[in-house]
Amino acid sequence: MATKAEALTQGPAVTDQHEREAVFDIFRRWGYLQASLDPLGQYLPPEPFPTPAPEGELAVEARQYYCGTIAAEFMHIPSPEQRQWLQERIEQKPPKPNQAQILTQLIRADLFEQVIQSRYLGAKRFSLEGITALIPFLDRVFEVGSSLGVTKAMLAMNHRGRLNVMTNTIGRPAREIFTKFEDVDPRSTMGGGDVKYHIGATGDYTSPDGKVISLHLASNPSHLEAIDPVLLGRTRAKQERIGEGGKQQVLPITIHGDAAFAGQGVLAETLNMATLHGYNVGGTLHVIVNNLLGFTANPEESNSSRFSTDIAKRLPIPIFHVNAEDPDAVVRVAAIAAEYRQRFHTDFVVDLIGYRRHGHSEVDDPTVTQPRRYAAIKDHKPLFQIYAEKIGVNPAKEAEAIQLEFLDQQKAATKAERIPKLSELPDYWDKYKGCEFNPADEANTGISAERVGEIVRKITTVPADFHIHPKVKKLFEQRQEMGTGAKPFDYGMAELVAFASLVEEGTLVRLTGQDSQRGTFNQRHSIVVDTETEVRYSPLAHLSEKQGRFEVYNSLLSEAAVLGFEYGFARDYPEALVMWEAQFGDFANGAQIIIDQFIAAGEAKWGLLSGVVMLLPHGYEGQGPEHSSARIERYLQLAANDNIQICQPSTAAQHFHLLRRQVLRPWRKPLIVFTPKSMLRHPDASSPISDFSRDRFLDVLPDNEVQNPRRLLVCSGKIGHNLRVEREKRKDTSVGIIFLEQLYPWPEHQLQAALDQHPGAEEIVWVQEEPANMGAFFYVMPLLRRLARDRAVLSVKRSASATPATGSAKAHDIEERTLVDMALGAAGDR
Repeated sequence: MATKAEALTQGPAVTDQHEREAVFDIFRRWGYLQASLDPLGQYLPPEPFPTPAPEGELAVEARQYYCGTIAAEFMHIPSPEQRQWLQERIEQKPPKPNQAQILTQLIRADLFEQVIQSRYLGAKRFSLEGITALIPFLDRVFEVGSSLGVTKAMLAMNHRGRLNVMTNTIGRPAREIFTKFEDVDPRSTMGGGDVKYHIGATGDYTSPDGKVISLHLASNPSHLEAIDPVLLGRTRAKQERIGEGGKQQVLPITIHGDAAFAGQGVLAETLNMATLHGYNVGGTLHVIVNNLLGFTANPEESNSSRFSTDIAKRLPIPIFHVNAEDPDAVVRVAAIAAEYRQRFHTDFVVDLIGYRRHGHSEVDDPTVTQPRRYAAIKDHKPLFQIYAEKIGVNPAKEAEAIQLEFLDQQKAATKAERIPKLSELPDYWDKYKGCEFNPADEANTGISAERVGEIVRKITTVPADFHIHPKVKKLFEQRQEMGTGAKPFDYGMAELVAFASLVEEGTLVRLTGQDSQRGTFNQRHSIVVDTETEVRYSPLAHLSEKQGRFEVYNSLLSEAAVLGFEYGFARDYPEALVMWEAQFGDFANGAQIIIDQFIAAGEAKWGLLSGVVMLLPHGYEGQGPEHSSARIERYLQLAANDNIQICQPSTAAQHFHLLRRQVLRPWRKPLIVFTPKSMLRHPDASSPISDFSRDRFLDVLPDNEVQNPRRLLVCSGKIGHNLRVEREKRKDTSVGIIFLEQLYPWPEHQLQAALDQHPGAEEIVWVQEEPANMGAFFYVMPLLRRLARDRAVLSVKRSASATPATGSAKAHDIEERTLVDMALGAAGDR
């Protein structure tokens, strides 16, 4: 206990500290409402504090820290340690930055844009002018990051300023960017390629003390924010390749527009991944290039609150707003953000608030919709001139030299004959290929019955002290019988054997989706739960000491972000089996942007491959419009130039071989698999253990059970089993049934052989469960006619419909019986 003398000495100091904390606490909480953030002074006017604002010397001091050109929102963070760390960084004299370096970077950023404006007038470029402080911001992030262990940085970025960043941050020579404006060698990109401000780029950053960070700006489409989860998936893959310390070494940076950050739902989904076990990347640095406009929309039209960043408050992370016309403040915030991410491994949001000097895409006239703002912008000096005046430097000589450098680079671009390559692939892509499939690249996917039995034993074993659920215990006992050959394999077990066989061979197997650990239809049980402790155990993670990793995660309730993440992961882990599973196949339409822009078109647009697998439960069983069709037609419409694989394996062993094929072949293309629901455990779709030793996946399953049929039915998936069951009931040997297991690439030779096996058949009939305007009908019919050899080609399908399936189970049964009767009996439609 303090003595009386000590108490008398400490009392006033303690009182002063309490008073100081009381005043500062108000400004820490609400100071951001009165910060000076808009360089033009038109938007974001000061707002009164929700509580009375104190006055006096302490308030003046606090206002300097919290109401200047930096506005910090961090008091919503529950961690006292993190709040204290931020307070200490904010409530101190700002460190003196390297102002000469900042000025050079600002000159280069502005003059790069001005040269393009003068030499390529009217061309779209999405200028950075008005927020050129982004360039010194990124440089400072990398400088601090390199001192704290960062060796790789992954960047995602929207259009605004992207070309500038390629040159002044990533380090691509300006002539390469100018060559894109020259649009040389157009024949090399006919039917493919992408616009210049979507292309990715790679380069290196070297710090003043010689540390190097590998930089990668990811390719992305116009669909704003769609790249966010893709970049995080790529980051996670690179981190896992490194292993321990990977999250410290690989830094993800996503650069956003203000209206997109507030408006795009995939951004909210991606934010929610921040601390989830299967998706955590150790923190993402989010940077908003905020020009306070969304094309022609004002802030009040784009977001419902003061800041576009308010959606990030769902997370306990710092949000710093900074006036982009104060470069010293910008680089100070950059250092805080980089250090915080490396220390606490959480997201950090930086809102760079500036303006947009031109219209949305330079060809647009913004004075029509924002006349006052653009009247002010017209007379506003470029940032490098404002900054030079602030620090007392005449930039004319340096600016002239930089402008001449860029002009020389532009002149060199006019003589280019080939499109420059802006990025290099990592070495781990060396043994994989794209383009059209070469049959010489086919792989043997079979394994012996003995090995299957040994795998089954391992993946149905749990520790002796593990309290397994009685139902799961019974399931494991049934699966053990499969391993001995006493019972045929169902889909769930065949799939796990495929996973385990690859893991034993050293392959990383990663599966995510809603309820994927157990399986939506109770079919997988890759993770088992102790009934007393709820501890989870993965038998596939305990196969051998040198095995590959097996990762299966129940995902957040999202399609777009999760599929995007897995696409990205597969982009940087080509030797892995990377899968996303939809709860029901049609739910994938929530991720249509990822499917259209990345999975289907990534190779054609950017020359980038991915082996991601989509598992889409599909089949008509009377469950209604939203739980029947995985929309086969949409994937077939996207298929061209061997860009994707579309398969519907009809047996458990076929599923096994298909999954192994995806890894063992060097051909890296996305694989869309239409998986069963009711057929998961059905005897007709089960496989004997001997089928696992077959050497490969069969693109077509011919009919070897009938001789000289008069009609050949060609179908895919569940309907084929329905037809075979009914044919057996009728003892009808006049109809052959051929299963088309791979829809794309079209297995022409295999299907021709299956048809030629029955030369006496007079009719070939395509049969599908889907309505006439859906399914594979439009795609298959002309291809079948080409193979028919003068035989009639007919079809049986549901009538065209605006919805995939009826909502009535009884109506479904009537329709299904009619389909089967028509296919086995009366003639179909041509």
